[in-house]
Amino acid sequence: MENSAQESHLGQENSVTYESPYPLYAMAFSPPQTRNRHQHHRIAVGSFIEEYSNRVDILSFDPDTLSVKPNPTLSFDHPYPPTKLMFHPNPNSLHKSNDVLASSGDYLRLWEVRDSSVEPIQVLNNSKTSEFCAPLTSFDWNDIEPRRIGTSSIDTTCTIWDIEKGVVETQLIAHDKEVYDIAWGEARVFASVSADGSVRIFDLRDKEHSTIIYESPQPDTPLLRLAWNKQDLRYMATILMDSNKVVILDIRSPTMPVAELERHRASVNAIAWAPQSCRHICSAGDDTQALIWELPTVAGPNGIDPMSMYSAGAEINQLQWSAAQPDWISIAFSNKMQLLKAS
Repeated sequence: MENSAQESHLGQENSVTYESPYPLYAMAFSPPQTRNRHQHHRIAVGSFIEEYSNRVDILSFDPDTLSVKPNPTLSFDHPYPPTKLMFHPNPNSLHKSNDVLASSGDYLRLWEVRDSSVEPIQVLNNSKTSEFCAPLTSFDWNDIEPRRIGTSSIDTTCTIWDIEKGVVETQLIAHDKEVYDIAWGEARVFASVSADGSVRIFDLRDKEHSTIIYESPQPDTPLLRLAWNKQDLRYMATILMDSNKVVILDIRSPTMPVAELERHRASVNAIAWAPQSCRHICSAGDDTQALIWELPTVAGPNGIDPMSMYSAGAEINQLQWSAAQPDWISIAFSNKMQLLKAS
């Protein structure tokens, strides 16, 4: 990759590594409001073992001493590899003094993270038959209405749960094929991506209709991930299967991407918008690179170069950008979770 003038390399001195006994995939940072409750920030990491028995570990991260420590009492069994982990986005709204963690896999599960144990709160299952469930590919917790969690499934549906009542608010056949990711934009508006190659926006006030924002240039090329820019809801990002591109969309001008970020040398696996800036996004992929991009007001003729890059030791499968610590990005590769200082 050609080095542009503004490009910088994130060095090893700006990273912290946690090594797990097993391959890692799902990750979640505790939200900003929980800072005063624990001494350190929490990071949940999920194993990726292709069998029933998997693990979730809750780690403590101290950015001052650059230390990541597991807490053996906050490690628990999880059925199947969790496809996603998220902490409750607004814990102050809970009547609990502890963090609540959600996970997806066979079902949507809620867990209470106490000081020295993790206890299951509930299993949310909308399957009509007890012997079969369609695996959940992802979910998103609505940060404006935290009682709502939306899940996406291989059975072409998205399900909106009211977790306070423990009931399904609505279930939609969202796509023609498997739904791979879901993201909330507003209290009642969410979007999803699918193996059918489309990005669709849904409004719970008008469930009969959806708006197609983008379709893969090659028909039926699956879209794997969706990230909605919380700092500027006009913008979304998605990635295509087996593609080195990050596609940036403006929902005001459907069908045509406003930018395509094409500096990865292999498939992109994960994307995350900066929590504190509307113009920065991070992507990571099979080329072992994590790239941070600043989106220009107008893209030049030669495309966009990343502003900084980091090389990991193996293909990067997952990344998260911390809202509580916006300087820190976590990446998962092999059996390692690495924290990168982005500024």
